[in-house]
Amino acid sequence: MIQNISKENAAQEAIKFVKNGMIVGLGTGSTAKIAVGLLGKKLSKDFKIKGIPTSIATEEQANKLGIELVDLHEYENIDIAIDGADEVSPNKSMIKGLGGALLREKKVEIKAKELIIIVDETKMVDILGKGPLPVEVDITNYERTGTIIERLGCKIELRIEANNKPFITDNGNYIYHLIFAEGIKDPVNLNKNLLEIKGVKDTGLFLNMATKVIIGSKNGTRIIE
Repeated sequence: MIQNISKENAAQEAIKFVKNGMIVGLGTGSTAKIAVGLLGKKLSKDFKIKGIPTSIATEEQANKLGIELVDLHEYENIDIAIDGADEVSPNKSMIKGLGGALLREKKVEIKAKELIIIVDETKMVDILGKGPLPVEVDITNYERTGTIIERLGCKIELRIEANNKPFITDNGNYIYHLIFAEGIKDPVNLNKNLLEIKGVKDTGLFLNMATKVIIGSKNGTRIIE
């Protein structure tokens, strides 16, 4: 219950930065869903936005709320994006994508002039890699891709659905979860090495992207800039 209040507080603070007429990247996941819902409630003749969803689930939510949606490819930049994260380190480096939408999230959020990340206190870590790092890979030769990924010093697990079949992303790819026993000591170098592997579409490392991290607690929020 406290975690829900914390998420709500973070989302309430984040939408204060969204102004009338903005193009807004709409995030994916439980905390971002709250923010999208709040933006939907705020719509009026004096407050209209254009949204770019980061997943099919968010697209469906935004449509139900009456948020006008536009195509990311029509814009070189967007005004703001609001999203959650799975882990955030003190320098605002993040792991995102355990919801399965990392590739689309990154495509949207890399274009945002301002990227506001909303989390509850449990998502803050001293070093990334406390939990798994999701990496999206091409289905073709995915086992070979996984073997090469393991050479970087991690264990890998293919994300599996409840029906025991591999999880397929909105972009038609698989996801490996990478487990690092001692955390990720050099996220920048790891990200570079992963992206050089044939078959890797993108990683859940979101580095040097967040402009603000809003951390919700039961008593309010604090912001890292």
